[in-house]
Parts: sequence; C-alpha cells; structure tokens
Amino acid sequence: MTVQTSVRPPPPPPSQTGSDFARLSKKVIATGLMSRRPGYYAARIAAVATLYVGGWAAFVLVGDSWWTLAIAGFLAVVFGQVALLTHDMAHRQVFRLRKASERSGWIAGNAGIGMGYGWWQDKHTRHHANPNHEDLDPDVLPDVLVWSQDQARAAKGLPRLLGRSQAFLFFPLLTLEGFSLHVAGVRGLANPALKNRKIEGALLFGHFAVYLAALFLVLPPGMAIAFLAVHQCLFGVYLGSIFAPNHKGMPILTGKDRPDFLRRQVLTSRNVRGGWFTDVALGGLNYQIEHHLFPSMPSVHLRKAQVIVRQHCEELGISYLETSLLTSYKQALASLHHAGAPIRESRAAA
Repeated sequence: MTVQTSVRPPPPPPSQTGSDFARLSKKVIATGLMSRRPGYYAARIAAVATLYVGGWAAFVLVGDSWWTLAIAGFLAVVFGQVALLTHDMAHRQVFRLRKASERSGWIAGNAGIGMGYGWWQDKHTRHHANPNHEDLDPDVLPDVLVWSQDQARAAKGLPRLLGRSQAFLFFPLLTLEGFSLHVAGVRGLANPALKNRKIEGALLFGHFAVYLAALFLVLPPGMAIAFLAVHQCLFGVYLGSIFAPNHKGMPILTGKDRPDFLRRQVLTSRNVRGGWFTDVALGGLNYQIEHHLFPSMPSVHLRKAQVIVRQHCEELGISYLETSLLTSYKQALASLHHAGAPIRESRAAA
C-alpha cells in the first residue's frame, strides 16, 4: 500500500523560514538534546559489559548441567543489549568521531556478538534514508516475507511459499534471525566496497571460534548444541521483537513516493508507549519517530524530544502514531496477513 499523507497545511507565516523539519530541528537543538552524554554511555557500557562477563562466568561455573540453558536465555538478552549499544555507536551517539565509533562498533558487534558491523551499518544507513520504501529500504525487501500486496503478486520461491501464512510464522521465524545475522555478516565480507574487511573478518571469525570452543570445551556435545540453539534462537526473537514495532505495519512507499524528510520519517514510523523498563528493553528505539528524525541524538534524550516533536506534528497536521507494545505487534501481524492476501487468493482459485 502507498502512504497517504495528510492534507498539506497552509504555508508558514513569513516569520517562519525554512522547511518544516528545519524549524523542528532549531527547536530541538535549542534545548541541548543533541549534546553528547558521555557519563550515561560510560555507565551503560560498564553495566552491559559486566552482565556480559558475568553471564559467561556463570556459564563456566555452572558447567555440565542443564541449568546452563537458563544462562543461555540470560545471555540472549545480554547479546541484544550489546546489539543496541552497537546501534548507538553506529549513529555516533556515543562518540563524535567516526574512528572511535567504528572501532567500538567492531569490538561490540564483530567480536562481542558475531555481527558484521560494516555490513550492518551500510544496510541500516540505507534504511534510515528511505524507511519502508519498497525499492530503497533493504528492510522491506521480499527475501523471506512479503511486505505489500504488490510484492506478494510478484513473489516466487520462499516468499511465495511462506507468504500465505506469514503472519502466523513471523515470530517462529525470528528464532532464525540470530543465525541470519551471522551469515549476512560473513557474506558481507565478500563485498569489495566494505572497508577494513581484514579487521572485521578477523574479529568476526575470532568470535565464532572462541564461542564454539567455549561451548564444546565446557559442555558435552549434546548439551553444547542445545545451549547454542537456545541462545541463538532467543537472541533472534529478542532482536526481532525490538525492531518489529518500529515500522512493520506502517505505510509502504513505492516508486516516486518521496515525501519531505519530516513526513517521510514520521509517517512510516511508530512509537511504543511505556516506562523505564520499555526504554531499557527496547534501547530507546520505542521512540522510533524521534530516533529517525535525529539519529545522532543520545537515546536517553529521545523521551524529552518526543514532547517537542509530537507538538510540532500536531501543529502541522501530520499523523503521529504511538501505541502500546502489544498493539504494535497486532498491527504488524495484521499488515503481514493483509500483504499475503494475493497469495492466498491465487491458491484458493487454483
């Protein structure tokens, strides 16, 4: 489906110069919300690093016991938190300089959780530039699932096979997301355009080697495989549960649909209501609208920026969506079911 933007508001008074986003940006910058928060990120990195080291220490101490599967579940959440920190590093929320952001991203992403930082950063940058655009956003390519009825009509292979029941398969498929992330990172190393491929490759394969060695040295083979499955599957479900509420089920742009920057980001994004627990669990990405408008803003500032952004959108008559977490999942699944309708209809007619 193509995004339906609101009726264009009347032009701003002569005293208000610049685009709608430029005027919003001035308001936000004036509050100081774009300023770095080194103390916050130092504390957050220290906390996540402590949980990471503590989780692996507990794994070694518990040793040859099925209780290690509980450790696997705990480390799945910790890996998700490392991924969220890597995300903030890629957006230069943590460090202002590119080199510092890049190196910390290699350590957290490649070495820490086996995620190819360079490959992921390129993909995520393209997503931010054109969220939910069928032709330009890599996150809505029909590689496994279809995200619109047009994609469903053209679908072949796996997307066509899964498309009929994709709403019911969505969360089960997330169990494979962790494995998919590792595979995509390795495949990304083959891209000549990827800078620092040797460093990234060494750190990525170093992670795999140490991870597998730890599992099979501490645990019997069967238990090691069970740990790997539980850990990676829950990691994938957690990651998918963080990112699914942000854009899935929101308007899909096609062809030359290119609203201005403010509307392009707001109309394709969804915020999730909640308190401090939601902020921690989703890493601040529950303020997806504000994050897309100001990607380098420290995530801890997004809650305050929301007040300014929402008011600005109300003044311009731009739809601003915020739901509960459960409702966001319902909307995402309903959209997937709707997108797969042409496949169901074609099979029913056959």
